[in-house]
Amino acid sequence: MKAMVAWWDLTDSEESPDTLRDFVRDEEKYWRDIPGLLLKVWISDPSSGRWGAVLVWESEEAARSAVLPRSPAGAIGHPVDFRAWFDVEAAVGPGMALPFLADFGAAEGSPAAPGPTRRPVNRRE
Repeated sequence: MKAMVAWWDLTDSEESPDTLRDFVRDEEKYWRDIPGLLLKVWISDPSSGRWGAVLVWESEEAARSAVLPRSPAGAIGHPVDFRAWFDVEAAVGPGMALPFLADFGAAEGSPAAPGPTRRPVNRRE
């Protein structure tokens, strides 16, 4: 499993995290059914003028072969300022909010995407 973090510096852009919320509202529906994409989280830091996303993919191959919706680069006025790829070591969430990521990642011994038969995480009291 791979994670990609990307962000733009909005300092010289007419866009802001507030105005880009409309972009996200318009675009999020196009991200729902992309093969191999497990999760996309849009992120912002208004104090530093940064805005971007974290994407979690089944594999590097899935990420590279995906046909993606339009990029916000057009609205922002320049290409992404930062992009980095990471191996996902593990994923967990309280109350199994993201059950498809439970017990998943390299640290859990699972390099491929979990199927519907994945066991739930054992919770400590």
